[in-house]
Amino acid sequence: MNLLVTGAAGFIGSSYVRGLLADGAADITVLDKLTYAGTLTNLPLGHPRLEFVQGDICDAALVDKLMSGADQVVHFAAESHVDRSIQGAAAFVRTNVLGTQTLLDAALRHRVGPFVHVSTDEVYGSTETGAWPEDRPLRPTSPYAASKASSDLIALSYHRTHGLDVRVTRCSNNYGPHQFPEKIVPLFVTNLLDGRKVPLYGDGRNVRDWLHVEDHCLGVDLVRTKGRPGEVYNLGGGTELSNRELTGLLLAACGAGWDRVEYVEDRKGHDLRYCVDWSKARTELGYRPRHDFTSGLAETVAWYRDHREWWEPLKRGAGLR
Repeated sequence: MNLLVTGAAGFIGSSYVRGLLADGAADITVLDKLTYAGTLTNLPLGHPRLEFVQGDICDAALVDKLMSGADQVVHFAAESHVDRSIQGAAAFVRTNVLGTQTLLDAALRHRVGPFVHVSTDEVYGSTETGAWPEDRPLRPTSPYAASKASSDLIALSYHRTHGLDVRVTRCSNNYGPHQFPEKIVPLFVTNLLDGRKVPLYGDGRNVRDWLHVEDHCLGVDLVRTKGRPGEVYNLGGGTELSNRELTGLLLAACGAGWDRVEYVEDRKGHDLRYCVDWSKARTELGYRPRHDFTSGLAETVAWYRDHREWWEPLKRGAGLR
C-alpha cells in the first residue's frame, strides 16, 4: 500500500511517519512545502519505504501526479500558528482551505480513500464547562481556527456529495519532541534552558487539554484503519491545565523560578477553554492515550535539553525570543 502523507516534515506529521515506518505498515510518500515550521531533520530520509517530495498542496498538477499513485491519504499539512493568523490570514486561507480542496479534487479523480483530514479542537470555539462532542456547532474564533473549520466542512462535503471516503479528526493541544519552538511548550523550555524569560499571555487562566503527539498519531491511524467514512472523531489527552499551571510545571522541570516569567498583553480573541469529548473514538476505535502527562512532559523537556542542535538553528531562523 502507498500512503500519501502531507505536511510530514512538521511536528505531528513526522511523528506519524516515523511510527508507521517503524511498524512496517506502508510505503509512504511525503509531500511538504518545507515552510519555516518544516524541516527534513524530522524525517529518516534514507529509509527504503519513504519518498520525500518538496511541493505545495495548492499545486494541482503535482498533487494530481502524486495522488495517481496513492491508495490512501493522511492530510496534516496546514498553517497552524494562531498568532501568525491574527497578523495575516491570507496564507492560512490559501493553504488550509484551497490546499485541502486541491487534495480532495485529486483524491476524487483517482478514487483514493480513506482520506483522513487532520483538524483541531479550536474549530469548536471556547467553552467554560463540559466537553464538546463531534456534533457541536463550529464557532471558531481566530482566522486559523476558521480556516480549519472551513476545510473540515469542505472535506465532509466531498463525502456527502461524491461519496469520497473522508474521515476527520479533531485533536486537543499536542506536545512532544520535534515541535517547532514557537508553541508554548518548546518555546518556554528552550527559553528557560537558555536562561531567558518566558512570555505568559494575560493572567494565564486559559485552559487547554494536553495530548502527547505519539498518542495523537495513534488516534489518527485508528481513524484511518478502523474509522467510518464521513465521520468526525475527537482525540483528547485527558489532562486539562491552565497556561499558568503548565508554566509552573515547565519552570520546575527546568529548575527556574517565577522571576523568569514575563506577563505580556493577551492575544486578541483568546479562547478561555478547549475540551473535547473523545468517548466516540474510545468506544468505536479503542482509542486511549498511552502517555502519562507527568512522565511525557519530563521526557519532552529532556529531549529539548539533549537536542540543541535541532532547535537552536530553527529559533535563530525564525527570530524567536
